[in-house]
Amino acid sequence: MNTANGNAPSLDTLVEELRRGEETWATLSLGARRGLLAALSAALQQHAQEWVDVACAIKGLDPGSQLTGEEWISGPYAVLSGVGALSATLAALDAGHSPLDGFHLSRAPGDRVAVRVLPHDLFDRLLLNGFTAEVWSEPGVTADRLRKTAGLGQRTPKETGGVGLVLGAGNIFSIAPLDTLYELFAHNRVVLLKLNPITDPLLPVLTKVFARFIELGLLRIVTGGVDVGSAAVAHPGIGHVHITGSVRSHDVIVFGPGEEGRARQARGHVLLDKPITSELGGVSPTIVVPEKWSKRDLAFQAEHIVTQKLHNNGYNCVASQVLVLSSDWPQKEDFLEALREAFTRAVARPAYYPGSDARCAAAVKDHPGTARQVADGSRVLVEGIPADDDIAFTEEYFAPVLAVTSLPGQEREFLDRAVAFANDRLSGTLGANVVAHPRAIRALGADFTRFIADLRYGTVAVNAWTGVGYLTARAPWGAFPGHTLQDAQSGIGIVHNGLLLDGTERTVVHGPFRPFPRSVLTGRLTLSPRPPWFVTNRTAAGTGRRLTAFAGRPGWTKLPGIFASALRG
Repeated sequence: MNTANGNAPSLDTLVEELRRGEETWATLSLGARRGLLAALSAALQQHAQEWVDVACAIKGLDPGSQLTGEEWISGPYAVLSGVGALSATLAALDAGHSPLDGFHLSRAPGDRVAVRVLPHDLFDRLLLNGFTAEVWSEPGVTADRLRKTAGLGQRTPKETGGVGLVLGAGNIFSIAPLDTLYELFAHNRVVLLKLNPITDPLLPVLTKVFARFIELGLLRIVTGGVDVGSAAVAHPGIGHVHITGSVRSHDVIVFGPGEEGRARQARGHVLLDKPITSELGGVSPTIVVPEKWSKRDLAFQAEHIVTQKLHNNGYNCVASQVLVLSSDWPQKEDFLEALREAFTRAVARPAYYPGSDARCAAAVKDHPGTARQVADGSRVLVEGIPADDDIAFTEEYFAPVLAVTSLPGQEREFLDRAVAFANDRLSGTLGANVVAHPRAIRALGADFTRFIADLRYGTVAVNAWTGVGYLTARAPWGAFPGHTLQDAQSGIGIVHNGLLLDGTERTVVHGPFRPFPRSVLTGRLTLSPRPPWFVTNRTAAGTGRRLTAFAGRPGWTKLPGIFASALRG
């Protein structure tokens, strides 16, 4: 076990240091805590390039590739955005206000309240023009309750929550830092962060970024294998565990390994003697609502869905895995042809995540005759899967594997079948994507609104990837509420949630169906070009770097460079 300073102190020593750090945390005012966030932001801006360089080395990406934009946006940009949102929440509380002051609240279906979190200010309206995000409360939660409880642990900063363990993810490198911040600020818990071995090379960067937190004993970062994580989980000084990973890892922590663990799980016999929260991925769908599309619409939305699958080479908890089409859509075959071309032509990249090639091979074996390997065999497209049952509906491949299935019907009939399929056949509830022409949305009216409300997912994205919800710092990120330790699916609890809201159920994201300038043809002009997270974006690296600089220190003078880069994408 190694720590930030290169030494190997015992776990007992680390936990004792954090226990003393908890006492320090209890004495810090909201202003002092904002100062820590400001120091983190400054350090991250200083070391952002180093972060991205290390990330590219881990993932085998050419530093000159457009794909480095993914590491800027899902790395330093995401953390800086999260820090900014938390700082604004603390400032509101420190001034005696609710963090929700200034946010638009409205009614959502099913006795819910919607909080508009994107756009929040003029910069949002300019940089993400055409994108919106709402946080929906759980049914019955009132606007007054949301306002009064916003702030969570920072409403009572002296009431600390002990020492928590964060088991970091190995795929998106902002996850562990953001999970750490959520433990500190939502729950007032100091943190022992155990890095996933894939991310161990980031330890020196994270040490610099979190230097002030480490100096005050609020955070310790360790590396090592399963033995280190297991010892930390079992340590009596650890009062809470948070994991981002697979449901299998979660179940081993809660019930134990092997056949005995599975037997305990079946009986509901929990071995873990402390609370656990989790984000565990799942099988995410993309549902395409049938409507007449232009040839350019077919090509653009094919790129969009390929991005939902191949961003980070498919190693995302919310990567789309099952594409749901209408078998009665006259353009179904035209769209599949555009999808095959985009899936094949996407930029090649290494399969850096352990076991990826084996999981791709398993997908081919699972689907004899219907699976095709493309891009020199590094990706798998499975077409014509019957909608009644398939392993692709229950097994998260966590690899560049995309399955395609079809349901009969048009309009409301198709929506009803699609929502039942997604809710009842697919494992997990982290995110669902919907692609629908504005004309179809208008024609369906209340039926479309009901369809979105009926999808039981933590993030639902319409004409956008659910990854936009991950990047929306004020939006909660996590599974749909209601999972249990015995059946955790996509996890229990939320993270991010920069407004520190209580009683939330989901985030609903909307994006433009067409990029600028073709967006004017939908009847609603939006200014967003091809988004920088698209795997086909030619200037993603430069745009991502500029957006990161803006997130660290917003300013009008940075906008022209961002716009110029984005428009060339």
